[in-house]
Formats: sequence, C-alpha cells, structure tokens
Amino acid sequence: MSATPHNSALALLITMSKHISDKTVRNVSQNTPFSEILEKSLSRRAVMRGGLAAALATMTSFGLAGCDSNSTGGNSTDNGGGEKPNPGPGPDPEPPTSVKLGFESLPTSMTDGCVVPPGYIAHVLAPWGTPINDNALPWDKNGNNSSNDLLNSMGMHHDGMHFFPLEGSSTEGLLAVNHEYIDSTALHPNGPTLVNGKRPAEEVRKEINAHGVAIIHIRRSNGRWDIVQNSRYNRRFTSATAMKLAGPIGGTDWVKTPFSPNGTQVRGTNNNCGNGTTPWGTYITAEENWAACFVNTGNRPAHQQRVGVSAGPTGRYKWETAAQDPSEVLGEFARFNVTETGASATDDWRNEVNGFGYLVEIDPYDPSSIATKRTSMGRFAHEGCAYSKPEAGKPLAFYSGDDSRFEYVYRFVSDANWDPKDAQRTDRLAVGAKYLDKGTLYVARFNEDGSGEWLALTGTTPGKDGGTLSDKFKTLEEILINTRGAADFVGATPMDRPEWTATHPSNGDIYLTLTNNTSRNASTGTNAANPRLNNVNGHVIRWHDEPGSNKFKWDIFVFGSDSGADAETNRSGLTDLNQLASPDGLGFDSRGILWIQTDNGIDGGRKNNVARATNDQMLAVIPGALADSSGTGPAINANNQSDLRRFFVGPNEAEITGFSMTPDHTSLFLNIQHPVNWPAYDTHDATVASMDTVRPRSSTVVIQRTDGKPIAV
Repeated sequence: MSATPHNSALALLITMSKHISDKTVRNVSQNTPFSEILEKSLSRRAVMRGGLAAALATMTSFGLAGCDSNSTGGNSTDNGGGEKPNPGPGPDPEPPTSVKLGFESLPTSMTDGCVVPPGYIAHVLAPWGTPINDNALPWDKNGNNSSNDLLNSMGMHHDGMHFFPLEGSSTEGLLAVNHEYIDSTALHPNGPTLVNGKRPAEEVRKEINAHGVAIIHIRRSNGRWDIVQNSRYNRRFTSATAMKLAGPIGGTDWVKTPFSPNGTQVRGTNNNCGNGTTPWGTYITAEENWAACFVNTGNRPAHQQRVGVSAGPTGRYKWETAAQDPSEVLGEFARFNVTETGASATDDWRNEVNGFGYLVEIDPYDPSSIATKRTSMGRFAHEGCAYSKPEAGKPLAFYSGDDSRFEYVYRFVSDANWDPKDAQRTDRLAVGAKYLDKGTLYVARFNEDGSGEWLALTGTTPGKDGGTLSDKFKTLEEILINTRGAADFVGATPMDRPEWTATHPSNGDIYLTLTNNTSRNASTGTNAANPRLNNVNGHVIRWHDEPGSNKFKWDIFVFGSDSGADAETNRSGLTDLNQLASPDGLGFDSRGILWIQTDNGIDGGRKNNVARATNDQMLAVIPGALADSSGTGPAINANNQSDLRRFFVGPNEAEITGFSMTPDHTSLFLNIQHPVNWPAYDTHDATVASMDTVRPRSSTVVIQRTDGKPIAV
C-alpha cells in the first residue's frame, strides 16, 4: 500500500492556486442577453459614453450623508480596553459635509509587495494559520499543522470581510473574515494524497477546517492591530459546523438527511466569497462555488445540473472518498456524495447539497449563537449581499449577484417594514428572522430604455413562453431550490458574471460589479455595454429602485479597459493612472467614497492588457447620483477621469478583495488572496517584497495614515 501524492487523479487539486470559478456556462435559457438590450439603447442613452463622467460631474453640488470622518461614536486612542459585556455597534454616526479625495493616484506596480500612497503604512494582520486561541499551535511554514490547529486558526484565502466595532470604538472590534477555498499545495507539505483511491481523513479535515468564516477580536495598540488571543468572541465556522436552516426550505422534505431527519440543520458553510451586513449588526456570508464540492454519479436532478453539482467520478476536493474511514462520524465525508442509493432521503445523503447555496447570517457579538442559513433569499452562487437604504415603515431590500457567466441579479424584499428600534436589539438573529425569513425574491430584467423590472419568483408570475411559475414548480420551496431555473423561466436578463453589490449611503443607488465574460461571442451578442468579443475587462452597473414599485432605472457607471485601447473599447476614457479590468470587490464607506477592487486571476487573468501592466488593485471614486434615464446626462469629460484614483496595488498574482473601515475612517481593512510569494517572513510590513521564496499566506492588510488622520481624504 503506497501513497501517491502527485498523480493525475489529483491534478485538479494540485493546480488549484487561484480563486475557484465555475467556468461552465450553465444558463441555456436563451433569455435576451444584456448585450442585446444595451445595443438597442445605445442610440438614445449616454450610459456608454458618460456613466462615470456624468456621475462625477454632479459632485460639485452633491452632499454626502453617513458617518463624519471625525465622528467615531467611541474612543480614538490606542489603549482599547477590555471585552464589553453588552457589545454592539455603538451610537448612530453624525451626518457629514462633502468630502474630497486627498491622495494622488498611484502608478502601476508588479512586485511582491503591497503599494500604498505616500504618507500611508500597511501592516499584515491575521494571515492564514494564525491561531485565534491556545488550542492551536503556531503556524508552521513547512505545512505541518494538524486539522485541530486549523480549526482554531485563521482559514485559507481570506475574502469578504467586515469590521464590527465594540461599543462604537475605532480601536477595538470584531473582524468577520470569509475563507473562500483551499490551495492544496500550500496546505499539505507534500501535496494532497490518495491511498487506494481514497483521501486520508486527516487531510480532508484540514481542508474542511480551512474553509468557512472566522470571527476575531482585534485591538489597536501603539498604532498596530493584533488579535486578542483567547477572546470569548474568537471562533471559527467551517465546512463541518452545524448551522440552522431557516425560512421556507428549512424543515421540508428537501433538506431531510441522516444528520437532520427533521431538516432543520445542516453541517457547514462552503466557498464563502462575498459578504454583507444588516442594519441590526449581523454579518452575512455568501456561499458561492459550493456545488462542485458534491458529486452525484447517478441521475442528477435538473436543479443539481443547473448549479453545477459534479457528475463524477469525484467532487472537486474528493472529500467523499474519505468515507468509511474508521474515524468518520455520521457521514462526515460520505455526505459529499449525493447519489441516491437508499429507500428514502434519510437513508442516504441525496439532500445534503440542498443545504448549501444560501446567504448565512452570523451574530458576531454573541459567541453562543448558531449561524443561520436564510433560505428565502434564494439558492445559487451568491456573491455578496447589500441592503437598501433603510427607511422607517418601509420594507428592506437585499441585493445579490450570481457569480457565473450569463447568470442573474436578485433582490429579496422583506414582508416586515423596517423599525429603527430593531437596530438596537441584542437578540439579533431573532431580528434576522423577522426580516429575512419572510419576503419575496425577485430577479432583474433590464430594458433597453434604461428602465428595469424586478420579476417576482412566486407561483403567479408568468413565464416568458407562457404559463406561470406554479406550472413548473409546485411550491415556494421548490422555486427556491431551483432559483436559477425559476429565473430562466420568467425571462430574467443574463449578465456578465454579477459579483459584489454596494449601496450608496446617501442616495440609495445600488452598484454591481460585472467582472468579465470570456464566453461572450457572436452567438451571444456584442454591443455597447459588452462591445467586445471575449469580454475580459468587465464594468460596473448601477440602478435605483422606484419607490413603491418593482421598477427601477439603471445606467453603466464605468467600463474596465486599458488606457491604450481605442475609444470603442475604452468608453470611460481611463488613463494609465486609473485603468482597470475585472472589477470584483466593491464597497462604499459611510462618507460616500466607492472602493473598487479587481481580480484578474480568473477569466481575464493575463488575457487583458491591464493585467499585463499592473497587479490587482483597489481604486477610489466619489460618485454622484444616477444619470437621467432619458439619456440626456452630460457626455464624457476626460478631465473627470482623474477622480477615479488608484489607491492600492497588491503583490504578484494576488486578488484584492474584502473591504471595511473603522467608524472614524482611520483604519482600512482589505484582503490579499492567493499570493505566490507574500508576505515576507519576519515582518508585519505588507509593503516589503520578500527576497526569498516563502510559503504564501492569504492575509488581511490594515492601511493607516502615518499622521493618524482619516484614510483617502
């Protein structure tokens, strides 16, 4: 009996050094492509030429609301303090006056160190494998940590993230960090192994524990942030952590398993990419490319095919091959094989996969709380979740993209109307149940005249070819299990990899990154919004819902392009100082500054000219209101393009992702994912490029000004 660490059966695992993306086009609905819609609208709308410029041109009279740069709601010293018995976000911030960017755009960079503007510093915080309590040994650069070490340490490939202040403090709080996927060659010293066609249980447990979410208590002292070791707030959620299934699907026959015969729980959250928050102070983590972790070697139902459950012979990580290990506990590994073999759902693991694909709500302030999957918000490859600007007495809306080629944009609207008093409650998951378990899920259709419509995914909604949703899916839970299929049926608009959403804190406009789509070709259509065959550059779109209706208006904010492209490609007039491609991460700070992060490691990686000129980056801009949907907005003004500025450049091959700030805006958190030779050993300085070969570690980076003043202004 011999172990074979590097063989063809494990080739996929061994080469998995980048963010995992579902590159298969699974939408065969032939719904009208977004490209065709935009081509029709080109002759009458300025979105193609002036989205960014038009927005920036309004800034001279635009007042921003949100949190004032000097209003922290907490202390501004470095002494932090102890753990708070009744923690919470703190008092609401004061509205500010207008704000302007106060840094010069960075030049391009292709080094193994991070780059920040002059007068700024960048520190490494909580890289992969950092213990969060004394139950884990220190990270071993030779890769010899155990699965138990990883259960009590930071996971791999940091992604979406949010800072939750303790009592409004800007020097102490809780950082929630997603851990999206694993890099097997970094995780295992000799690479992943197969023994007689099976993965060793300990290796699989290490991989399972490297996924999920970390909540860490952090504090700033003497200008630097560190983890508060053994804090009661520190905890990990992994691919094996028991979680509640709430909403319409929870407790139904769709999710009954040997682990949860009544269908109220599931083990684990997987491939946690984008994120969101709620007005009542909880964290939302998005399950993205989870489907291929499961395998069905039998008859795959249509809903499994539509989301990408593997047809075999194995799942992505081969976790199911560790089944029958003597140490396995109640289908610990067998559950990833969802092939129907028994007489009923509780005799096999056919329904295990139905417990994944949701937005998961976590209360970071309550260490005893159970993470809850909100099934009413749909089941697909969620990429983030932004909520609408809360208004007392009106429902809340939550927006999420489905990150795959030609997939859709969704909106969930609560049945309950917003009560501002709920923001101060300490039973936060009960508040979540009030707003997130009952409501209506919609999918977007973008019209050629700059208007749009939210199509309800309910039984009475007509299909594009006749009939209603109830003719195809008999119950609401069946619609939600088949969210993509339901969206196909009603005629939603296929998009170019919808990713992160963000809400303008003042005017409530919703922004969405459309990262790229290299499958766009002559048969799918090209036009002004997607004018390029093999679209490697992507763009940012935005919309504003019309009050009291399911209608919205939209425009294009900015198109990704290299500065040297012709005018047909470089429609936003980008220059060397702000050229970008593959926009991905997205976030507003409370002052109204929009932060755009890029990921050229997937379809666009080294296929677009921007990726050949600079490493992935983060840019900042202060946008104005949505352009007039009549198309009469101002034409492009090249002078305005300088207001989109490059603030940060990451190390070689790394994606820039995750964004959050302290209430006083003096510390900015972002994540470096899948670097190849970073961070350097024996230093916390993120800007240092290693002169030696290091074992790469995804990490959070904290950026501050050397003078202690607010970031970017």
